[in-house]
Amino acid sequence: MEIGNPLDFTGRVVLVTGGTKGIGAAIAGAFLGAGAEVVVCGRNAPRELPSARGREAVFVPADVRDPAAASFLVDAAVERFGRLDVLANNAGGSPDADAATVSPRFVEKIVALNLLAPFYVAQAAHRVMSTQEDGGAVINIGSVSAHDPQPGTAAYTAAKAGLLALTRALALEWAPRVRVNHITTGLIRTESAASVYGADGGASVAAVIPMERMAVPGDVARACLFLAGGLSGYVNGADLAVHGGGEFPARFLAAKAGDAAG
Repeated sequence: MEIGNPLDFTGRVVLVTGGTKGIGAAIAGAFLGAGAEVVVCGRNAPRELPSARGREAVFVPADVRDPAAASFLVDAAVERFGRLDVLANNAGGSPDADAATVSPRFVEKIVALNLLAPFYVAQAAHRVMSTQEDGGAVINIGSVSAHDPQPGTAAYTAAKAGLLALTRALALEWAPRVRVNHITTGLIRTESAASVYGADGGASVAAVIPMERMAVPGDVARACLFLAGGLSGYVNGADLAVHGGGEFPARFLAAKAGDAAG
């Protein structure tokens, strides 16, 4: 079967929400490096845009929690480049909050950013991709919290679990023209996540991960290249775990600590 170079995205157009920093910037840079035209969005323009191979992403200001802004974002990408081939729904996140006392406004904002916004942008992208002969690909960037909730993340966990379910639902409805897949990310070493590394710079966290390190944004970006390209042409509705194998069970760590103490 002839698929050409699966990492060559020359002539393709990619939209990355939240693509100005962290994981999103890495995704944008990876696609730029692979030859794609890339559009990124955020509520505020960054000091510098993702770039690679002497080329730079195009920035469109947008709050993707607003359905009209999500639609405008996709329209702006298509107006600039004439098509849209890949959507990476990356915008998301949440500070920790006590579920017993958190305000309804906080919950609404977290669900809007992590579940409703990806839905809105995906709808707008589908409107374009479904009319293209070779369709398109939607990649939703999720979290291990959808599978393994942590204290302080109730609203975020619920939203990310919804995003995983949404991925599977859209994959059923939009195939074969538009493929929809999901990436489950674990703890990723980014500037915004530095507060959870601990005083030892993350050494203790890395020790509970089978791969013996936290992920870096490039790990997620490379997974996006796979899910958007020809090698994954029959992959639809999948949940690709990019978390280093998860975490060792507590009973294993307790036994290991006991052995070391003995």
